Amino acid sequence: MKQNLLTYISLFSGAGIGCYGFKQENFYCLASVEILDKRLQFQRFNEKCTYPNGYIKGDVCKEEVKDQIRGQIAFWKKEYKKLELDVLIATPPCQGMSLANHKKKDELGRNSLVTESIKLTKELNPKFFIFENVRAFLTTICTDIDGNDKSIKQAIELNLAGNYNISYQIINFKDYGSPSSRTRTLVIGVRKNIGEITPLDIFPDLKPEKTLRQTIGHLPSLDWGEIDENDIYHSFKTYNSEMLKWIKDLKEGESAFDNKNVENLPQRKKDGLIIYNANKNGDKYKRQYWDKVAPCIHTRNDILSSQNTIHPVDNRVFSIREVALVMSIPEKFKFAELDVQKLNALSLAEKRHFLKKSEMNIRHSIGEAVPTIIFHQIAA
Repeated sequence: MKQNLLTYISLFSGAGIGCYGFKQENFYCLASVEILDKRLQFQRFNEKCTYPNGYIKGDVCKEEVKDQIRGQIAFWKKEYKKLELDVLIATPPCQGMSLANHKKKDELGRNSLVTESIKLTKELNPKFFIFENVRAFLTTICTDIDGNDKSIKQAIELNLAGNYNISYQIINFKDYGSPSSRTRTLVIGVRKNIGEITPLDIFPDLKPEKTLRQTIGHLPSLDWGEIDENDIYHSFKTYNSEMLKWIKDLKEGESAFDNKNVENLPQRKKDGLIIYNANKNGDKYKRQYWDKVAPCIHTRNDILSSQNTIHPVDNRVFSIREVALVMSIPEKFKFAELDVQKLNALSLAEKRHFLKKSEMNIRHSIGEAVPTIIFHQIAA
């Protein structure tokens, strides 16, 4: 292993989809922290960490988890002389800040996970740090290290600006190489003793938008319940076929709520009565446009009633492969221990069993992720 290796740690790392961009640029992952083992398992499939102890399952707020991180850094410093941590990545859970979350309660504690990221950044003193989160990230209130409530931006400034040059930008990732619209906050800090580099040097470069057709138009059409024999992930979860009439006549940009025939409006039966679904926002049961940028991918990208999930032509939600491509996840990224060729060789019954067990975790992980291409450009 080379002595001038580049290193990083990742907090709240999910399935490691964003961080895969750092692996593509030959960074070594010292520690990757994730509270859900089913997400951490994806990282193991893709050999994200060099050593097994680098995968740390747990809550970053707990001292034993922080001790595991410190232990991994100490191990690397001992094993590879003069090693200094290059990058700390933190993408804390965003449910309390997201505009898409209609069930907010008291999220102050959750938002204070940002404070744990700030503490570890101060302690570990990486050359660079990257915080990524939703649009409202910087103005959201957290409980700071001093015990006082303040905006996240104020907390970052008070604790880190003395040692880091910091740039804060709210950007739409579609303008930076990602094939879908995803407006996010990106905070990049560069340690002040690295005088020749500024945070703006690390930000991804502007790139032309990609349409949905350019991103997934090469994939074959799928009938209801079909699994592409050449790609098990080009498949989708089916629901009651009665729902097909709600979407079958929709043109691009239309929603099932636009149907003129009341029988084709989204509905359910209760005690023998028909109850029509409420049209709370305009992006549910909505067919997408081929020649526009793909919509933001959410965690419930498996259902017709979620936000912007319906294919431009086929009467179905986007397949797993399609949402993966829209999130710029490389096709070589593994969602299972078996590679895709071996999964494709399974019988149809075996494929359905695998998808029934795995699809929701895969789709949720994709919806929670940072598009791989964004972190790949930063790593580069």
